[in-house]
Amino acid sequence: MEVKLLTEHYGKAEFQSLEGYKKIGDGYETLKKALKMQPKEIIELVKASGLRGRGGAGFPTGMKWSFLPENGEPRYLLCNADEGEPGTFKDRMMMERAPHQLIEGMIISGFAVQSKKSYIYIRGEYKDSLRIVEKAIREAYDAGFLGKNILGSNFTHDMDVYSGAGAYICGEETGMISSLEGQKGQPKLKPPFPALKGYLGKPTIVNNVETLAAVKYIVRDGAQAYRKNGTEKSAGTKLFSVSGNVMKPGNYEVPLGYPLKDLIFNLCGGLKPGRKLKAVIPGGSSAPVLTEPEAMRATMDYECLAQMGSMLGSGAVIVIDDSNCMVDLLNVTMHFYHHESCGQCTPCREGTGWLHKTVASIASGHGRLQDIQLLDRISKNMMGRTICALSDAAAMPAISFVNKFREEFEFFVREGRSKVKGEGFRHAQMHH
Repeated sequence: MEVKLLTEHYGKAEFQSLEGYKKIGDGYETLKKALKMQPKEIIELVKASGLRGRGGAGFPTGMKWSFLPENGEPRYLLCNADEGEPGTFKDRMMMERAPHQLIEGMIISGFAVQSKKSYIYIRGEYKDSLRIVEKAIREAYDAGFLGKNILGSNFTHDMDVYSGAGAYICGEETGMISSLEGQKGQPKLKPPFPALKGYLGKPTIVNNVETLAAVKYIVRDGAQAYRKNGTEKSAGTKLFSVSGNVMKPGNYEVPLGYPLKDLIFNLCGGLKPGRKLKAVIPGGSSAPVLTEPEAMRATMDYECLAQMGSMLGSGAVIVIDDSNCMVDLLNVTMHFYHHESCGQCTPCREGTGWLHKTVASIASGHGRLQDIQLLDRISKNMMGRTICALSDAAAMPAISFVNKFREEFEFFVREGRSKVKGEGFRHAQMHH
């Protein structure tokens, strides 16, 4: 069953404008309620709600907020709308269908962490999102929900949008901060964490679009109401972007802990006729792949997927049927990570290149059996040795594809062609 908490009015075009947000939703009423509370109360409420970061890491939001030092320095709130993980498209929908929901969530969050300035960092390719969010921010300023002395509360907050330039690495919070500062979009070493020393060296909170939008509903309905959905450790609802071989791809909002098989076979209408489920990537392209039996018993929450050796990540579910070649898919994935590595750390810069080169040689029919071992060895040498997680993000799918679908890789090496694509494929490759 879908539970439409955040997405309740997404089907209505007028929900995009302030007028529609007031008419259909409860247009900024929750902000009025929040401004009558103490900032600390809101932080405690968000802690009690069990809300965890919806951008990928799943870190408890209220706890992150409480790490800010009491040192009198200005604080920044950054909304991460970079959404560059292959398979993810939920934040884009949230910004385009309900920009005011995000803005209201951000002003409330800004008040909670006592920040006077926030930025929404939107990925460079999202031109529509940028235009719609900019327009909504102007509407919020005109209505007095942003700027000086909001609703007579003595709280002042300014908001701005910033467009990236199409770099996946800027979705990593410290890479995003570097980009915002006008530097090269490269991750920084942690510690110091952004909460202590972030944007311009000041205390900074970075949250995902979906996380900040959820804050509105937690303040509106209370922590217990929010916890009615989800599990003890993974509270609330979550948007899942489902793509790949399903009849009805798209974004679905369900309670955390929802069975993956119900998501695929009920909500998404199952696979194309005559096709069998082969594998599922449950949390974006960097999440280790699940086999069909694993997918059938998986529930969509942080704990279950971690126990299975994968991760919920950003909630991008990529469904793979028996017409797909795993060697091909790994080749495309490795090309992406090789292309997107910022080159700062040697294990990632060189490792992603070697992974791509090795898979590409298998996929072109020139692989050797030792290349399969090599993929595993390169991957293991890349994990945990770099400033950010991009190196691990390339290594984890490589290890899981090779270990769980080894027979496809071995077949490709022996026969020089894909196990699922037949003879004609080989000639096309050779002429290519």
